[in-house]
Amino acid sequence: MTKIEAVSACTVRVPLAAPTTFATRRVVAREYTLVKVRADDGVEGIGFCYGGSSAGALVTEAVRQLLAPLLIGEDAYRVEGLWQTMYREALLHGRAGSVMRAISSLDIALWDRNARAAKLPLSSFLGAYRTDTVPAYASGGYYLDGKTPEMLGRELKGYVEMGFDAVKMKVGRLGLDDEEERIAAAREAIGPDVDLMLDANNAWSDVPTALRYMERFEKYDPYWIEEPFGPDDIDNHSRLAQSTPVPVATGEIEAGRWRFKELLEKEAAAILQPDAAVCGGITEFRRIAATAASYGVSVWPHWLHDLHVHLAAATPNAGSVEFFTDDRVLNFRRLIDTQLEVQGGRLRIPTGPGLGFGFDDAEVAELAIDGWS
Repeated sequence: MTKIEAVSACTVRVPLAAPTTFATRRVVAREYTLVKVRADDGVEGIGFCYGGSSAGALVTEAVRQLLAPLLIGEDAYRVEGLWQTMYREALLHGRAGSVMRAISSLDIALWDRNARAAKLPLSSFLGAYRTDTVPAYASGGYYLDGKTPEMLGRELKGYVEMGFDAVKMKVGRLGLDDEEERIAAAREAIGPDVDLMLDANNAWSDVPTALRYMERFEKYDPYWIEEPFGPDDIDNHSRLAQSTPVPVATGEIEAGRWRFKELLEKEAAAILQPDAAVCGGITEFRRIAATAASYGVSVWPHWLHDLHVHLAAATPNAGSVEFFTDDRVLNFRRLIDTQLEVQGGRLRIPTGPGLGFGFDDAEVAELAIDGWS
C-alpha cells in the first residue's frame, strides 16, 4: 500500500490588474486554496480551487481541520473510497460551497499524485479519449470602466485572429438597448461564422425579464445563454429553456451529481458546465459527465483550463474548454510554472506526468495570505 504521509494547504490572494465587473458583482482580487498531497513513495500531487474574492481561507481551513486528518495513513490509490469518506465527514458542514471546494482540491491532488507516480499525463491516466488537442473557446468580454462596444468588438475579433472559432462575452448588467448595442458590435466584429456565447452570471430573477433580453439577443445568433438565473432557480432555467430557441447552459457553481441530474431531468440546460474544482473534484466530474452522457448532453468544463484540458481529453461527451488568453481575469495563471500551448484555437494536451505543471513557489510565497501547513 502506498500511504499518504503529508497533506498541506495555503491561501493566496491575487489582485486583478484592473477591477472587473460581471452582471451582478465587481471583482478586484481572487483568492485560491492550494494543496499538496505526498505519499510514502515520495511522489507529491497538487490541487487547487478558487475560493472567491474574499474569505478564501474558509476553504483552506476545511482542508486543514476537517479533511486532511482523514487522509493521513490511507492508501493514495483508494481515491473513490477517500472521496466518500471526505464527503460523509463533511455532511454537517456543507455539501456545496467552501467544503465541497476543499474536497475538490484534495481529490484533484490525489489524481495528480497517482498520475505522476505512474509517469503518465493525467489525461492518459484517466483513460484518454483525445490524445493530441482539445477544442477551446476564448472567454472574455467583461465589463471594464470606459470600455465601449467598439472596444469589446475589437477584443473578441482579436481572439478570432488567434484562431478561435468560438468566443464568450458577458451580458446582463446593462439595460436592453445598451446590451443589444454591445452584442451587435461583437457579432459585427467576429462575423457570422464564429460562435458567440453569452454569459449572464445570474443577472435575472424572473422569466419575463429574461425573455425581454433574449428576444433582443436572438437575432445575433448566440450559441447559448449562460447562467441566466441564480443556481438554485432550476425551475426558471427550465421555463426559459422552453421559451427561447437559444440553448441554456449552466452548472459552474453546482456541486454533486445530484444537482446536475435535476438539471437534466427538468430539461433546464442543454449544456452542462461542471467545474472540477467546485463540483467535487475529478472523481465527481467524471460521474457528472457520465450522467450527462446518458441524457445525450455534453459537458463544457468551466474556468481552470490547465486542469480541464485533461478532463476534456478523457471525456467522450466533453465539448470545448473555456480558455483565458491572459491573466487579467483568470489570474491563477500567475501561480503555476507552465502555461498551456495553444494551436489554431485548440489546446495541446500536456505530455508531462500528472497535470503537467507545478506551483510557482516564488509567486505563491509573494502572494500567500498564510503559509503552507
